[in-house]
Amino acid sequence: MTKAMIEINHLKKRFGNNEVLKDISAEVDKGQVICIIGPSGSGKSTFLRCLNVLEHPTEGKIIFDGTDLAKLNEGKELDQLREKMGMVFQNFNLFPNMNVIENIKLAPMKVKGISEAEAEKTALELLARVGLEDRAKQYPSSLSGGQQQRVAIARALAMNPEVMLFDEPTSALDPEMVGEVLKTMQDLAESGMTMVVVTHEMAFAREVADEIWFMADGYLQEKGAPEVIFTNPTSQRAKDFLAKVL
Repeated sequence: MTKAMIEINHLKKRFGNNEVLKDISAEVDKGQVICIIGPSGSGKSTFLRCLNVLEHPTEGKIIFDGTDLAKLNEGKELDQLREKMGMVFQNFNLFPNMNVIENIKLAPMKVKGISEAEAEKTALELLARVGLEDRAKQYPSSLSGGQQQRVAIARALAMNPEVMLFDEPTSALDPEMVGEVLKTMQDLAESGMTMVVVTHEMAFAREVADEIWFMADGYLQEKGAPEVIFTNPTSQRAKDFLAKVL
């Protein structure tokens, strides 16, 4: 048996008296694409942010690269492990005062000490990969939302992560731009990248995911292959949710 890339054991997260994650245990294997679905407010984004300790778990373990991230405080060791987890947010989070290629080059140069020439070469390769090589010198404000999100994906990939985390990457986009971002993500999945994706895009989840995790009320209510979850969910909560969204 190969060890899982990420092991989550009895994860809990409270904000004050509000218990958002109540007891979650799961594993992410290398090369696996996990899509997390469920109603709004069910803890999906909080769970994703706990994986790279943007939110510090209240209880439980997150084992990544043989280290329990939940035990680490902010500092060098946590930063180095976070570098191996690319994160793409709903709202792109690009630096508005830098052009596209500068946005992508910044972290590899600053964090990894890569030379500007090498960072530029990698950035241009990644822009080609997301179909935006002709936009290298433009500023984020001149790009569509879909283009900005593809730049954000390229920026995350520039750190050469072992796993990519996506937090509802299409939810801030106009409907006609959703497809171009999902296509980029599908290409990434097909290249063998390990991915954990919180999404409302059911067709994407059905087509691209190896495993669907259904979250509701702070619990991972069920998980399984897309054809099983979408056609024959076992929990009433999942049946009710899918009846509304499919």
